[in-house]
Amino acid sequence: MQQIPVSLWTLVAGIVVTAASVWIGHNHTLLPEQASLQAPLVDGFFNIMFTIAIALFLVVEGTILVFLVKYRRRRGDDTDGIPVEGNVPLEIFWTAIPSVIVIGLGIYSVDVFNQMGGFEPGNHPHSVAHVAHASGTAMAATLNDTAEATSAPSIGIGAKNSDSKPADLVVNVKGIQFAWIFDYPNSGVTTGELHVPVGADVQLNLSAQDVIHSFWVPQFRLKQDALPGIPTELRFTATKTGTYPVVCAELCGGYHGSMRSQVIVHTPEEYDRWLTESKLAQTPDLQQAVAVNPADLSTSEFLAPHIHNMGISAATIKSLVNSHE
Repeated sequence: MQQIPVSLWTLVAGIVVTAASVWIGHNHTLLPEQASLQAPLVDGFFNIMFTIAIALFLVVEGTILVFLVKYRRRRGDDTDGIPVEGNVPLEIFWTAIPSVIVIGLGIYSVDVFNQMGGFEPGNHPHSVAHVAHASGTAMAATLNDTAEATSAPSIGIGAKNSDSKPADLVVNVKGIQFAWIFDYPNSGVTTGELHVPVGADVQLNLSAQDVIHSFWVPQFRLKQDALPGIPTELRFTATKTGTYPVVCAELCGGYHGSMRSQVIVHTPEEYDRWLTESKLAQTPDLQQAVAVNPADLSTSEFLAPHIHNMGISAATIKSLVNSHE
């Protein structure tokens, strides 16, 4: 019986490994659902890396299994193995291939990071970072307030788009041990949860009051450090309504594990309703904002909201009131 050439076995194995790697790399369930415009970019890069990892795993482990069977010790064979000192072409091959893969992934990752808005050339506040590092936590809070009050450039994902295109919604996010505080500067609302409308371009201005925190939403595939004294930024667009966890991904103290919140993505109508209710709830004179005491109103003022339903005009109401005085 004619023996099958090694080259043919290699070709068949290569086809099988490639097909299996591509299928597994694009049909896994390792990542949570995509809920932001930036998520597909990250997932595409992850799928490529996972495909390559699966291929390498199958090649290496498959070779080990083949060698275990083919070159196993036979019964009664006590001779030494074949002396092999090295194979220069093989060593060049297994050094060159990983080098090409790593360089390719590096270029791809830079492109993904750039598409997400992670680059802002020549705009890194080195001096502020150096002072914050040298001064320690005690000085960090003062530097943080100063940085927020000035026009120091932000660093982070989406920072390069800040000057060219204003965001639809701006939220100031402060990390403290051990909670997140969300402040809506244009409406005066402050909450412990992040509320955003679906499809809106959202800009988070991140800061930290005490130590380094990291703002992470797994479903958005976005993570950005909140640094004492250095303003950072995270910009995203949510694509699915729902409630998603906000996790601190930087060890920040004894209760770091409990530093969690959530981001609630509303429809535009639901978001407007939430914003209105939050403004009302945080009105200083809540009693006056919620209800008006009828005893403080004149007869015409009391009946004014009901004019339309009564089918009469304001002038008629006024004349009736005057006739009874």
